[in-house]
Amino acid sequence: SIRILLLNPNSSRSMTKSMESAANSIATLSPSVSISTYTAPEPSPASIDNAEGIHASVQAVINDPDFKSRLQSEAYDAVLVACFSVHPLVKHLANALKPVPVTGIFEASILTGLSLVPLVEEEQQKWGIVTTGAFWEAHLANGVAAFLGQAPSPASTTGSSSSSDGRFAGVFSTGLNAGDFHTISQEQVNVRLREATKRLLSAGNVTCVVMGCGGMGGLQDMIRAIVVQEYGQDKARDVAIVDGVQAGVLQLQHAVLSRRLF
Repeated sequence: SIRILLLNPNSSRSMTKSMESAANSIATLSPSVSISTYTAPEPSPASIDNAEGIHASVQAVINDPDFKSRLQSEAYDAVLVACFSVHPLVKHLANALKPVPVTGIFEASILTGLSLVPLVEEEQQKWGIVTTGAFWEAHLANGVAAFLGQAPSPASTTGSSSSSDGRFAGVFSTGLNAGDFHTISQEQVNVRLREATKRLLSAGNVTCVVMGCGGMGGLQDMIRAIVVQEYGQDKARDVAIVDGVQAGVLQLQHAVLSRRLF
């Protein structure tokens, strides 16, 4: 069996429940995988929307005695940090819990995006990220560059990629925050999401759209409909839409099995 801890570093239990549902959709395909969840206590914000929110969430988790006792009493095989950001908890827990595999939904999505976009001689296929607020455009673009071992570009601009990897189309934001996806009207979500997705799809031959927020779980069908509108039914069939939580569970399952095998 493989026991994965899904760690939500914000304090929204409803978001944890939504991400748990996404994780369990993968776990049902692999009966050996079981998902446990943890939600950070306040003062971690209910929605992490900037650098201050990231910092507050780190402090809330590492200073939570309940979290420490759970790590000591439960034998988790892997930990998934479920915040789509360059989140310090990923490195912190990887060091504290080694050799237990730890990844974040951001890191898992990068690897998944790259695996779904082949290197080809013809028109290069691309992957990109649709996310929430404008803060995340530079944060995530620079994060992709750093993850790929590249120096971030100081000239990174809205919707552009700061990575020299030709397969990365960039980061495009809706202007919403994570909590908005479950609180404002569906029509407002549709309008903002359509605009951001259209900008991504116009950035090249995009064949993989990564949903760049844990709170976007369940929006695959909406994004798929936008892709069909922009690309047509035939081309849209070849476009993958990646949920970071699902990608993270798959990556950790692979990591645990690899450690056991090799």
